Amino acid sequence: MNAQQPAADPSPSADRPAEAPQAPRDDRAPLEELGFTVSGRIARPVAEVYEAVADPEQLSRYFTTGGARGRLAAGADVTWDFADFPGRFPVTVVEAVPPRRIVIAWEGSDLAGDATTTRTVFTFEPLDDGARTLVTIAESAWRTTVGGAKNAFGNCEGWTGMLAAMKVWLEHGITLREGFYR
Repeated sequence: MNAQQPAADPSPSADRPAEAPQAPRDDRAPLEELGFTVSGRIARPVAEVYEAVADPEQLSRYFTTGGARGRLAAGADVTWDFADFPGRFPVTVVEAVPPRRIVIAWEGSDLAGDATTTRTVFTFEPLDDGARTLVTIAESAWRTTVGGAKNAFGNCEGWTGMLAAMKVWLEHGITLREGFYR
C-alpha cells in the first residue's frame, strides 16, 4: 500500500520568501552544466549582513583568511586570498544592488561550454520583520564531468563554510576559520 505524502505548503512564510513560478522540470533531461545553491539564516538585519560580504575588511575577518582587496561594487575587480588555497584569486563584480544582491564571476576549471568563469549570485532577504536575513548563494558553470563535479562540490563546501563562518562572526564575534587551515 502506498501512503500519500501531504502536499508542501506553497504559501510564503517568515522563513521562506515567495518564489516566482517555475516551468515544469523534466528530471530525466540531460544536464547542461552543474551548479548548486546553499542558504543560511543570520540573526542580523539585511544591510549588516550585506556589508559583511561587500566590505573587504569584514570579509577578511571570517572568510578570506589571506585577505580581501577591494569592495564588492558593480564593475569592480577585486582579489581574495585564502590560507587553504594560497595565491590571489581575481573576482569581478558583475552586479551589486545593496542590500539585496551581489553577482560575481571568478575563474574556474572544468567549466561548461565556452565559460571561463563561474557565476556566483548572493541574495539577501529580510526575515522576521528585518531582525534576521536569509542568505542564498548559487553558483554554476561546471561541465557534467567528474572534474566538473569535483570543482562544483569543492566550491559548494567552501560557500557552506563561508555561511557558517559569517553567522558565528556576525552573531557571536567568533572567527571560525582562524587556525582551521594552517
